[in-house]
Amino acid sequence: MAGPPNVEEGQSTYRPPRFNDQYYGWWKTRMHDFIMAEYLELWDVIYDEPFIPMKTVGEGTVTVPKTRKEYSDADRKAIEKNFRAKKILICGIGPNEYNRISACQFAKDIWEAL
Repeated sequence: MAGPPNVEEGQSTYRPPRFNDQYYGWWKTRMHDFIMAEYLELWDVIYDEPFIPMKTVGEGTVTVPKTRKEYSDADRKAIEKNFRAKKILICGIGPNEYNRISACQFAKDIWEAL
């Protein structure tokens, strides 16, 4: 895949690649690699369905989402991964793309919208 012209040498390994309304395929590949290198499980959050803590009510036949007060430490850590992935994706886009994804709650939704 050819990269965009005039790419500066020595781009940061600490900041996600920035999408500039062109060369989406190039940006997408670089963002994927950046996320995988940052924390492998973040890509799972983007690729798979988002984690929503659930509880069983009644006679054990119905599951409903937990309230924030009911979250365990494990629930909070799993939810945090979604927000870390969202942060990386949002930091890699400009205002035009942000307007398109600003209503997305989950990193998976952002990735699919882009």
